[in-house]
Amino acid sequence: MRGANSIKDQSLTKKLLPCTLHILLLIPLLPIVLLSFYFYSLSLAPSPPTKLSPSAVHSCFCNIADKDYVSDTPCDYFNGRWVRDKRGPLYNGTSCSTIKESQNCIINGRHDTSYLYWRWKPSQCHLLRFDPNTFLQLITNKHVAFIGDSLARNQIESLLCLLATASALKRVHHKGSRRWHFAAHNASLSLYWSPFLVQGVQRSSTGPLHNILHLDRVNEKWARDVDQMDLIVLSVGNWFLVPSVYYEGGKVLGCLNCDGLEYTDIGFYGPLRKALRTTLNSIIEKKVGKGNGIGVIVRTFSPSHFEGDWDKEGTCSKSRPYRKGEMKLGEVDEEMRRIEMEEVEKAKAKAKQLGGFSLEALDVTKLSWLRPDGHPGAYMNHFPFANGISKRVQNDCVHWCLPGPIDSWNEILVEMMKPRVKNPTF
Repeated sequence: MRGANSIKDQSLTKKLLPCTLHILLLIPLLPIVLLSFYFYSLSLAPSPPTKLSPSAVHSCFCNIADKDYVSDTPCDYFNGRWVRDKRGPLYNGTSCSTIKESQNCIINGRHDTSYLYWRWKPSQCHLLRFDPNTFLQLITNKHVAFIGDSLARNQIESLLCLLATASALKRVHHKGSRRWHFAAHNASLSLYWSPFLVQGVQRSSTGPLHNILHLDRVNEKWARDVDQMDLIVLSVGNWFLVPSVYYEGGKVLGCLNCDGLEYTDIGFYGPLRKALRTTLNSIIEKKVGKGNGIGVIVRTFSPSHFEGDWDKEGTCSKSRPYRKGEMKLGEVDEEMRRIEMEEVEKAKAKAKQLGGFSLEALDVTKLSWLRPDGHPGAYMNHFPFANGISKRVQNDCVHWCLPGPIDSWNEILVEMMKPRVKNPTF
């Protein structure tokens, strides 16, 4: 038996000896191999962002008849889900001075900060983190105007905070709008308050008890400056839910919730459609009709998340996003979004033969619906529970905390503005 084992040992030795010699020969080369892997990995690191030359900086806002696209498969940024992001926002309530006090949730005492650590992730493509330098290069020598309601203000304040992380801005005087200028890029952002887009008078405690809207007359407050605008972002919807009287051709067309008035209640879907159509037609006529190109974005309806009636102690107490499919979008929200999307397509068809006009929808309705945790709620007020829980605390479940989910609207906005086609108009 020992003889047999000895023969086996010799055979095993003969098999292992060559392998052992190869390993011993490789040991002196090990440092060289490791250094090679190290420098190879460095070569794989992402390169810093390439600075866009002025000639290369243009957006997807173009002649919609031009089919010479850079990419044939544009990203659907609006279909996706919210995912956790440990990095958090680019700014905070103390580093940005342009946040409206009622949306500065952390400064107002909100302790739960988990809502800050979510990012929107499209299902079939990648949404880049907001790069302020890229946005500023895209708007160099341009004027971007936000026109609409308080959600337009909410969005532009988010954008100003994001841009202020890279460039100084200055508030400048302008009759008819709030305006900011980035001198280093000769770029301007402005906000025109026009909650109906068309001509109208808001109801108030000292004025009319109902909104008064002229659905066929554009609001000259912003329309007179259209020739100075390169990109327009429209925001409309919430004010159409308020009791109103509608006029067309100088005559009463109907009303909404107009108790005590002898008018026909026609709801608000039709008036919303007419107001948006009047607005888009006016821009086409005023700008494109003169041979000047312009880009227009319609930001779709932003849903609220009141648990109960907004004027009867309704709250929004959720602490995390909805999962996709967890909660169905409301019928009113869905219909308002559908109207806005349809009017975008109709305006595209009308302007197609004119050229120099592009129109896109910033379709935030569904992605915003998934964020019931991102509103100021009771923290629209400064430390609302400092003296204990009172019987009634006003909540804001319409607007968005800054920083917050609305920052993702601007991440998508900059992607929509990046170069996509040749012969841009914006």
